[in-house]
Amino acid sequence: MAIPRSYLFVPGNRPDRFVKAASAGAGAVIFDLEDAVSHAAKDDARAHVMQWFMQGGEGIVRINGIDTPWHDDDVAALRDISADIMVPKAAPAGMADVAAKLPGRPLLALVETVAGFAALRDTVNAAGLTRLAFGNLDFSADARIPEGGHGLDHARFELVLASRLGGLLPPIDGVTTALSDPEAIKRDVRHARSMGFGAKLCIHPAQVAPVNAGFAPSNEEVAWARRVIAALEGANGAAVQLDGKMIDRPLIDHARHILENVDPA
Repeated sequence: MAIPRSYLFVPGNRPDRFVKAASAGAGAVIFDLEDAVSHAAKDDARAHVMQWFMQGGEGIVRINGIDTPWHDDDVAALRDISADIMVPKAAPAGMADVAAKLPGRPLLALVETVAGFAALRDTVNAAGLTRLAFGNLDFSADARIPEGGHGLDHARFELVLASRLGGLLPPIDGVTTALSDPEAIKRDVRHARSMGFGAKLCIHPAQVAPVNAGFAPSNEEVAWARRVIAALEGANGAAVQLDGKMIDRPLIDHARHILENVDPA
């Protein structure tokens, strides 16, 4: 199964959008029971999402936080379906709570508070955790750091390091809110990828294609990686050289990583 490059949110109280979201080409769809749903619509949203999965649908469910009155009902409902779970405002206690109630379930941690970042090195050891995601908007508000530019780069860098230390997949970058500016999403993807991210959260189907394309290895990267592996195979155990330069183990590992992420023909 391919590692997702794009994660598309769809409100759990809008079942009329579920099929469109599932056919948008995203690596995964996140059925949202949290921020996108009003308090009055929480129960209906949960019922709609459960019906989607019971009818054979796939995806991820973002539940409500451990400090909300809807959390326990969300977790209880998820016992009956096989969906992966996104835990909002992720911190060790909340991750442990979900992992204990749903053992063996793949979890994504949405890190979006200052307290969550302070405990990040503990969070990456949570049972069932597969990937971190950056809740950039909430974190920006909590940290009082304006969103945009490079003000949040330190937080992004920490997510990448923590993911590596925890043996997780490369993290998922946060949302881009500029829906009418196609260059904004491309620019944000380039920046996130340059920092070590491997995917991005999307809030509109139109963002999916540029996100998928932006996180895919470029033709130049693939050509370089193939040349590195060819040089390695032809070296017969001797030191590997390419274009007059020594190719050491980290570069060989990087080349293999690129080729592992090439889309099948």
